[in-house]
This record gives sequence, structure tokens and C-alpha cells, in this order.
Amino acid sequence: MRQKFFVLGISALIINAVIYYYFNIGLLFMVILIVLLIVGFANASQHKHAILRNFPVLGYFRYLFEMIAPEIQQYFIERSTDGKPFSRNERSLVYQRAKNIDSSTPFGTQLNLNQPHYEGIKHSIFPAIVNEELPRILIGGSDCTQPYSASLLNISAMSFGSLSENAIVALNKGAQQGKFYHNTGEGGLTQFHQKGGDICWQIGTGYFGCRDDRGGFDGGRFTEKANLPEVKMIEIKLSQGAKPGHGGVLPAAKNTIQIAKIRGVLPHTTILSPPSHSAFQDIKGLIDFIAKLRELSNGKPIGFKLCIGDTREFEMICQEMIAQNCFPDFITVDGAEGGTGAAPLEFADGVGMPFEPALIFVNKTLVRFGIRDKIRIICSGKIISGYYILRAVALGADICNSARGFMFSLGCIQALRCHNNTCPTGVATQDKMLMKGLVVTDKAERVYHFHKNTLHSANELLAAAGKNNFAEVDINIFMRGDEFAHLSDLYFPDNLKSVRKH
Repeated sequence: MRQKFFVLGISALIINAVIYYYFNIGLLFMVILIVLLIVGFANASQHKHAILRNFPVLGYFRYLFEMIAPEIQQYFIERSTDGKPFSRNERSLVYQRAKNIDSSTPFGTQLNLNQPHYEGIKHSIFPAIVNEELPRILIGGSDCTQPYSASLLNISAMSFGSLSENAIVALNKGAQQGKFYHNTGEGGLTQFHQKGGDICWQIGTGYFGCRDDRGGFDGGRFTEKANLPEVKMIEIKLSQGAKPGHGGVLPAAKNTIQIAKIRGVLPHTTILSPPSHSAFQDIKGLIDFIAKLRELSNGKPIGFKLCIGDTREFEMICQEMIAQNCFPDFITVDGAEGGTGAAPLEFADGVGMPFEPALIFVNKTLVRFGIRDKIRIICSGKIISGYYILRAVALGADICNSARGFMFSLGCIQALRCHNNTCPTGVATQDKMLMKGLVVTDKAERVYHFHKNTLHSANELLAAAGKNNFAEVDINIFMRGDEFAHLSDLYFPDNLKSVRKH
């Protein structure tokens, strides 16, 4: 193809030059041919890209199509029930509830329900009255002197840096209006989080916001921020579902001077948080650290977040809690399918336990050790609707966090550009021009409405199951598709016998 390009290109240039010489036309076309030949020669001479070397100029179309492939997939190929991590129908549901408009769907389900993986709620023929009051849960054990009444649905951990300042402000203002908490993410507590909403301050391995000059934990700086009135809870991040065992990642393109100053790092460099904490090195140290943070925060709820890996380690944590008689006020369970702004593919696809088995395991383990009543379980992992909230509670959760659901409420279109600073909606970028597209006042309202309408839908489903409050919910209100096969085994043989008799 390279030889054909130059033969045809030079031939066309010669023909065009002759036409221009005799008829004085075609100058512009001749200039274009010369430019293309120069570019083609540069392509054929370079050694980095085989496609361009073998297909001069034409090879650029490959990169063009690769660049717009997500848009082609989303707008021209993807069906309403397709799309990963979230389908078009799921995203549309969030958009409609965030805009506070009708979210009903026409003509019936588009899903294949008669299959083994189907899950559904066992409704009652005597449904309860729908509770208009949104549910709240008290967080705080016996050692907690400042317990916090939390909403059933809250904003999961997303750092300033991963998200834009406009996105953080809109989330916090929405949280203030809806009276639910906003998790800071491991990037630290910033001025953009302090707009009136309740805060769950996450302490990661980088200790951003409470970091000393060597990158370790600074108790003095922690105490100063932990005792701010808007900080209601503190969460120690052990691991994250999307990249457990790796540590946080902030690409250099998103590490602005402003963010670097807040985090105490060099700007325009990729920030890789350590995979483990330096403030403690073992399970005993973790429990000691929980007690230390509780003391420094004057008794505020302290918990930790993890993605389950080796189940024996979590059992050992439970044993150490009992041995020291020191318990976290909450444990946040993050599923391996959880979201992230940036993660290595191997970690996102192949490390950690998924949401459902992890939540079941943590709940049953705490019950087995006799300490379930001392600890609240918070869960996070693709929770964007009332159905998923009810399902999470049935699996053992007390409280739900959602990250990508609230991102959709801000206008996220699942463009999958969170990691390269080119988010087109201004949600996950530090580009000032793109950020201007996200109007804080409008998006804060959408955050509020998404939260309110989603919890109302959870209340409606609760009532449909004949339950009056979420404390009555357990796994028995759900059915699975493999139960249908059992029903077939029970009833079809009888029907066949009656047919033979006739």
C-alpha cells in the first residue's frame, strides 16, 4: 500500500501540474497533493507506528475511528438494555429522576425474565402503605459519643481531582438540600466539600489533608479537620473495589497546581497512593488506629472501607476487634465491580470479590462472631435505583452509597474519559473550559431530586412487598429464576398425567 500511495500520488501530482501549466486551473488541488505527499513521506519514514508506515496518510483514519469508537457504540450500536457498566435504560432512569420528570417506561419489560439469572421481588397481594418519609439509620456504637443519623442512600467516595470542583460543589449542595452525606474520597477534605452538606471524610494511604512532610499520618492536622462541624464520620480506606491492593491513581493530566497544593505533592505528575497504610502495618495496628481516630475526633463515628479478598483476613479483623473490645462504628463493603476514575485493567477486571458475595460474607461473618449489632454495614457497587437499594438491604446492608449514580445525576454520559481529563460534561475533568458546562445551581437540584426520587422508589417497592420498614427486609422477599425450574418439576408432571388419563 505504501508503494501504491506514492505511485498514485506522484502520478496525480504530475497530471495536475500539466493541467495547471496549460489551463491555469487546479492550483489548490496541487497544493493539497503536495502536502499529502510530504505527510505520507514522513509517515513512511517514521519507526513508531506500523499502520502509518505501511498505510501513509490513510492510517490516520484508523486512529480517528478508534477515537470515536465509544460514541459510535453508544449512539448507533448499543441497544436500550446494552451498555457497560450501565445500560441505556439504567442511565435514562437516573437522568429522569434527577430532572424530576416522569420515569415510567412504556409497553412492558425489555428483559428476558424467564431465565435462571432473573431476580425479582415477591410482592404481596396486601401491599403496605407507602411511607413518604425517607429512611434514616443511626451510626455510632457504644464508644461513639457523636452518633450520626444517616440517610439510607448517600454519595460514595469521589475525590476532588478525580471530579471537577464544580461537580464536587454541586454534589455537596445537593447533599445539604437532601440531608445526606457526601464522602470526600481519598483526595482529602477541600473547600469545595464545605458548602453546607454533611461529610464523611475518607482517609486513604496518601493521608491527603492530614499528611506530614514525609507523607505519613499527621495527628494534629487530622484533629483540626476531624472536629469541623460538617465532618460527621471518618472512613479509613483499606482498599477500593475497582483496584484493591493497588492504591489510588490520579493521572498527571488532572493533577493541577491547585490539586497538588491541597494534597501536598508535585503538580503535573501522576499521583500513585501507596497500596497500604504507613500508620499501621497489621490487623492489631488497624484496630489501634480506629481507637486513635475516635479519640482525636472526640467520639465521631469511625469505620473502614474494603473490598473483600482473602476472607481469612476479615475473620482475623473480627477476632482482633473482640480481643481489644474495640469496634468500628461502620464497615463499608465495596464490590469488585465498583467504579473508578483510573485503574489498571487487570485490577479492575480480575482482583477482588464482587458485591453480592462480599456483602453476604461480611454480614454473616459479623453475625457468626456475635458482633453484628455493634457495627453498621455500608455498601457500594452499582447502586442506582430503588430496586438495588432493597436488594442490598436484603443481602445485609444497613446503608447504601452510590458514586456513578450521582455522577449520572450531574450529567455524566458514560463517555469513558474519566482518566484523560477530557470528560465532555465537565464532571470528571480539571479542564476549566469543560468545567464551565456544569452549572452548579442546576446540577445541585438534580442531585437532590435523584436522591429523593430513588429513595421514594425504594419505599414503593418496600410497600409492594408488604413491608412497613427496612428492618423487615431479608433475602426471603426475593425470588430467583432458578426457582422457576423447581416449580416446573413440581407441576408439569401432574399436568402430563392428567393429559394421559384423557
